[in-house]
Order: sequence, then C-alpha cells, then structure tokens
Amino acid sequence: MGRTTQARHRAGRGAQLHRARLSHISGISLGLGLGLAFAPGASFAQTEATGAQSLNPVRVEADRHAPLAIDEPTATGSRLGLTPLETPASIEVLTGDTIRARGDVSVVDAATRATGITGSPAPGNGGTAMAARGFTGHGSVMQLFDGTRLYAGAGTVTFPFDTWSVDRIEVLRGAASVMYGEGAIGGAINVVPKKPTRGPIQNEALVTLGSDATRQVAFGSGGAINDKLSYRFDISHRATDGFMQRGEAESLAVGAAVRLDVSPQLQFTLSHDEGRQTPQRYYGVPLIDGRLGSQTLRQNYNLDDAEIKYRDKWTRLDAQWTPNDAVTVRNQLYRLESKRHWRNSETYTFNATTRRVTRGDYLEIGHDQEQVGNRTDVTVKHRLFGLANQVLAGFDVNRIDFLNTSDTPFGGRSVVDPFTFNPGYYASPVAYLPRYKTKTDTYAFFTEDKLAFNEQWSVVGSLRWDHAKVARADLQNAANSLGKTFEYATGRLGVVYAPDATQSFYAQVARAADPLTSLISTSATQVPFELSTGRQVEVGYKRQLADSRSAWTVAAYRIEKNKLLSRDANDPSKTQQVGQQSSEGIEATLDLALTPTLNLEANVAKLRARYDDFNEVVNGRLVSRAGNTPTGVPEEAANLWLGWRFRPQWEAAFGVRYVGPRQVDTANTRKIGSYTVADASVSWQASPSLKLALRAYNLADRKYPVSFSNSGNQWLLGRPRSFELSALVNF
Repeated sequence: MGRTTQARHRAGRGAQLHRARLSHISGISLGLGLGLAFAPGASFAQTEATGAQSLNPVRVEADRHAPLAIDEPTATGSRLGLTPLETPASIEVLTGDTIRARGDVSVVDAATRATGITGSPAPGNGGTAMAARGFTGHGSVMQLFDGTRLYAGAGTVTFPFDTWSVDRIEVLRGAASVMYGEGAIGGAINVVPKKPTRGPIQNEALVTLGSDATRQVAFGSGGAINDKLSYRFDISHRATDGFMQRGEAESLAVGAAVRLDVSPQLQFTLSHDEGRQTPQRYYGVPLIDGRLGSQTLRQNYNLDDAEIKYRDKWTRLDAQWTPNDAVTVRNQLYRLESKRHWRNSETYTFNATTRRVTRGDYLEIGHDQEQVGNRTDVTVKHRLFGLANQVLAGFDVNRIDFLNTSDTPFGGRSVVDPFTFNPGYYASPVAYLPRYKTKTDTYAFFTEDKLAFNEQWSVVGSLRWDHAKVARADLQNAANSLGKTFEYATGRLGVVYAPDATQSFYAQVARAADPLTSLISTSATQVPFELSTGRQVEVGYKRQLADSRSAWTVAAYRIEKNKLLSRDANDPSKTQQVGQQSSEGIEATLDLALTPTLNLEANVAKLRARYDDFNEVVNGRLVSRAGNTPTGVPEEAANLWLGWRFRPQWEAAFGVRYVGPRQVDTANTRKIGSYTVADASVSWQASPSLKLALRAYNLADRKYPVSFSNSGNQWLLGRPRSFELSALVNF
C-alpha cells in the first residue's frame, strides 16, 4: 500500500479516536434523551389561574380513519392548498404516525411504501436515491424538506433522513418541475416536519433497542407558550453496530421551530433543522463466481480508516399574512448548508482465476455547499366572469455555492482474500485538494390558477419559468473554467370532474425538465447541451367512501423524456442531444377498512420503461439500445400492509414490500431478480401514556440488493432479519 508502519499506527489511532467520539456522542445523546423523557420537571405547563403545575392532556390516537388523506389539503401537488381530490395529479400522503407505527426509521424506507416509489440508496448518492415512473436518481426524483429543495451537488442529497420529526410525507408522482424547477420528471418527495401548534404543550419520548446493538432515543415537545408564542422541538439519536463487519453507524437529527402570532392575520415562524450522520462505511459485497456467497454476507471490504460523514443545516424564516379571506401572502427566507466527506475503496471485483478480490476506486471527495434563497407567493380568491377562481403568482430566487475537493484522478488498488483479510488503510498517489467550485444564481417566476365552472367541473393550470446561471472555476487549471446559462419553461394543465364530494376524475398534460447530471456541478463536457425535457399525459380516478372507511385511486400515464445524450449515427465519435426515453404505466392504491378492527392498505405499480432513441459505441462500433429497458428501473412494485386490532389495547400488523427485476446495463444482457421483504409488528397500549411495540424486519431473512454497482457484480445488501423493541411515552 506504500504506507510506513508509523503512518499505519497514526491511521489506526485515528480510527480508534473516531470510534471513541461516536461512543461519546452516543452517551451524551442517550443521557439527554432519557433526561428529557423522564425528568420529573419535564412537563412544565402551568395553569394560568393558579400558576400551579398540572398534567398535560394525554394525546390518544383518533378513532376517525382518514384513508389516503385525499380530502385534506396538501402543499406538494399545488400551491393553492388543494386536496388530492381537487388536484389533477397523483398525490399520496403518508402520515408521520403511520410511518412510525410501521417502524420505518428512514425517509427512504417510508417513502418507498408509497405507490410506485422504489429505492436505490448507496453512499455515493447520500443513501437517498429513489426511482419513480421509470426514472431514477436525484436528477429525476426530487426530494424536498418542508417544500424547499437543496440543489443536488454531484448527484448527492443527504437530508432529510430521520422520520421521528416527520408530520407527513407527501408524494407527487409524475412531472413536478412546474412546482419546483428542474429535476423532477419522475416525481417529488416532500418531507413535512412537525410544526408549532396552538394547543396545550405535549411531550413524547421514544426508546428503542434492537438487533446488532441498534438503539434509538428520541424526544419531542410542542404547544403554545402563551397567546402569541408556540414552539416545536424534536431530537433523535440512532446508532447501530450493523449486520456486517465494521458496520457502525450513527445519526443525530435536531429540529426546532418558534411561531409568533402577531395577530390572527399575521404569523412568523423561525425554524432550524440539523442532521449529522456517520453512515455505515459499506459499499456491498462482490459476487463470487456470479453468485452471492454465504461466507461474504457479513463481510465489509472497505478500508479500516474509511470515512463517510454528512452534516446538514436548514434554517427558514416563514411569514404568512392573510389580510382578508380572499388574499394570502407567504414568504420564506432560507439558508441551507451541507458538508460531506467520503474516503473509501468503493469497488470490489472477484477474480475467478486467482480466487481473490481486487479493491479499486480509492476515492476521497468532499462537498461544501451553501444555498441562500427567498420564495414569495400571493394567492387571491375572486370571481372571474362570475366563476369561482383562485390565482397564485410568485417568484423564487437563490444562490448556491458549491466546492468540490478530491484526490482525482483517483488511484489506489489492493488485492485481498475474499473471506479472511486485513482491511488495510487508505493510500492515494494524488493529493486531496480543492478541484473546482461553482456559483449558481437562479430565479424563477411561477403562477397557478384554478377556475371552477361549477361544483363538478374545474380547470387547474400552472406555469413556471426558470433562469439558472452556472459559473465554474477550475482551481487547478484556470483555463478550464466555464460558464453556462439555462433557461426553460414548464407547465401543467388539468381538468377535474367531481360528480360529488367523495370522488373525482381527472386528466392532465405536463412539461418537465431534468439536468444531464447535477445542475450545480455542470462540467465542461455538458456545456454544449441544454437540459433534458419531458412531457407527461395522465388520467386518473380518486374515490373516498362517504363514511371515510375506505378510499382508492387509479392512474395511467405516459412520459417521454427528450434530449438525452446519444452517439451520432453518422459520426460515432460525436455526441448529440437527440436521444429519447419513455415510460408508460398504471398505478393503483387502496385503503380499506375490512372490519371495524381490520384494515388493509395496498398499492401496485406496473410500467414499461424503454429507450426509444439511444446509441452507444461498443468496441468502436455504434450500437442502438432502442427498445431496451433503462438500467436500475424496476417495472413492477407493490406494497401491502394489514393492521388488526385484535383486542382493545393490542394491535398486530403485517407488511410486504415487492420490487421487480432491474436491468444491469443498457444492453439488457443481465438482470437482477426481484425481491419480496415481509415485516411484522405487535403493539400494546399499556396505558393512555405508554405504548410498547415489538417489530420484526425481513421475516424470511431474504438476501437481496437494495442497489448494485460494478456492472451488477457488487451488491449492497438490504437489512437481514432483525428485531426492535420500543417504548413510546406521551406526557
């Protein structure tokens, strides 16, 4: 490896100090969580009349079942506050209580229970990449926090990740660029956190212990301080030793918000959320002779001093002014920051001749990103030609500074025994230095309108125009610096027919835009090209029974994405932006109360994704991939969740997640098979303030890849069979 013994000792001491720091953070967070949860003075609400301490009202689960929440306003599919029934698009809402009851501790785990959403997490994408409607990655499936996006830097997004503070996750499937700009042809996932409320102060605490030394401590509190001020505070610390060797991981998520009600018409909310992660330093295992070997299931081929760290900060100041029933003005001023660091060996290849594993892609990369912006919109309700009309207009402006540091061109290589080896230490022949920085200035104008002809018929339309100017400075060779300006328009037009208040038919057409990779890390090879564009046509039906005991939705769509980079058929040495990719499919969602104590939730998605016009050069020869399925896209996905309240205080649940096969390459020469994972739980409401739950994950102990790399020869394995026991206290 070229390191001296002294250097190895230094690296070993560094790894030990790193583990000690993790242990120290764990102890601090555990003590803080337990202290907040169980301290005698934790409940600090007082009666105004006497000033004496009093017990806060206990929050209990509502008996009303609100299937799919299709009659409740959302902020993701429309800025007008329309309900899913009123919106001509596919919108699904996962409530925070449902997410936590299922035991989904990460945003990816929770969001991929929504219809047609599948995950492809890996350390390189921040462990958060997802696929929707035939399109994958952060460039096509956007992720937002409280309606705001952090522009993906080099294809990576690392926040939000923890579900403890989640109020709900809203999923908009299909073209969403008209709402949020480029990068959302497949859909948008909006994580909405818990917010200050005007009710009495309520507190909750969670303690969880599980397999592989998994532990979590969390605390939440919120309510009104007085007639003007209210607050929300959440903290969650989670750690595990992992199912693989050297699989330690730890995360800490903190969120706080204060709301000032100046008057019934004017409110201000200051929020700050922060996340720190040291994820598992794990990139999967190599296949042995083309198969997953039983001896490698718990191996970790990464280096002993490997490192992955993410730190994110989100600060927002929101203002809302409602001078009368017809006008609402909203403004959000925000600052987002992300710091990321990777130092790993990322590819592992088994050599059938030597019976050894070659480790390559020794990479050290750092991201420093800051985004400052402001978004303002005004909504007006009025009569237009005697018809009820809602119109919104607004603008969004921001600046993003991005710095990339690395040791490119990446070197380093080692050969180890597949089953018994010394992990070794990181070594690179190239210095770790700042390589380039970009400054991206963007502004956008958007408008949305809903015109209701009568109680049954309405038209909803949206338009957005974006301008983005990227300036890239090469810090090693100034001659390679560049600039690029992107301008694009997106829109959506839909018609809704609602025979009554419980159902609606809709149809829509939409236009979207996607970056070639990541907008803020545009490279010299991408400067000659524009953003990819897309068109979607969708029809659907939504229904909720009048007694609110069940609901279902169904949607059919076709999406075409144009301006893909493809080799010139007349000159294979040249690249043209002429390619096309498409998908068409059908999705269905059901939430059904079979009996007063038995509830079924299920969804299924079936699609056909294809390259329509796409050429590659293979061994000097031009090859067409037209008709092939894009890599990493599952064309089938389904989820089922069955809940049974078999006694007044007892509930059992059983869930199944199915993901269809995925193609390894554009030639479709190899396919990764489908997988099905089953989870179960049983919970006991021991008292009005205490709930105990035992959860089992991956009951059948299925061995499957959540993602793959290295031409499909390296699998990042999903969680094996494991168990968690948790106690939730409300006070």
